[in-house]
Amino acid sequence: MKKSIWPQILRVVLVILPVLLAAVAYAQSSGTTVPSLNVKLGSGGSTDDVSTSLQILALLTVLSVAPAILILTTAFTRIVIIFSFVRSALGTPTIPPNQVVIGLSLFLTFFVMGPTYKEINDNALQPYLSQDKTKKITLEEATKRAEKPLRAFMLKNTYSKDLKMFLDIRGEKATREDVSFSSLVPAFVISELKTAFIVGFYIFVPFLIIDLIVASGLMSMGMMMLPPTVVSLPAKLLVFVLADGWSMLVQTILQGYR
Repeated sequence: MKKSIWPQILRVVLVILPVLLAAVAYAQSSGTTVPSLNVKLGSGGSTDDVSTSLQILALLTVLSVAPAILILTTAFTRIVIIFSFVRSALGTPTIPPNQVVIGLSLFLTFFVMGPTYKEINDNALQPYLSQDKTKKITLEEATKRAEKPLRAFMLKNTYSKDLKMFLDIRGEKATREDVSFSSLVPAFVISELKTAFIVGFYIFVPFLIIDLIVASGLMSMGMMMLPPTVVSLPAKLLVFVLADGWSMLVQTILQGYR
């Protein structure tokens, strides 16, 4: 198999898949027929047929891990980790349930990625699906156009130190504008993890103070048999609700992606 197929597969996974929902919605609203794909086993007529079949097989293999790859190239990582820290700081590891945390994280991810996906849809997806031959573009051109806004989003939220680390490890000399996806994606994920843990630290501090105050108060009253969490949990919930914690937390997360 030619080596050039792997960058093309990576581009399709990282760029085209995030807008598949938009493509389906467009097809349903406009009545556009969606092309079908048939894969069958048989004797190849030429080496080109075999090469094409192997490329399709490689693409389908990569698509099996596409959800994980797509999650790591959006704001989902930071958001879901911050919400997990909130649950741990409150002392309620199962409340809200995982379904609620993941669902809210997904919708906030769609909200954050909305402008990026809109630009991809307007500049890449719609011209590619256009029925007008004068405006229609090829798949390769569509991936190049869709790559720009996604790259810009990740670069905006990636620390220069993390990006430089991966470039130095690979010995790659590139600017922020032409850095490869293989170096940009892990640098972006590391930066998102770092930011999420920084926010998690600030979330833990006030709740830790409440735990210390409650524990000290119980010890001073000689109530050593009463677990401090029994008293501190309602106090932390009360403080979190009075401070309008969920609205402040979501607002802080969204402002971090401006």
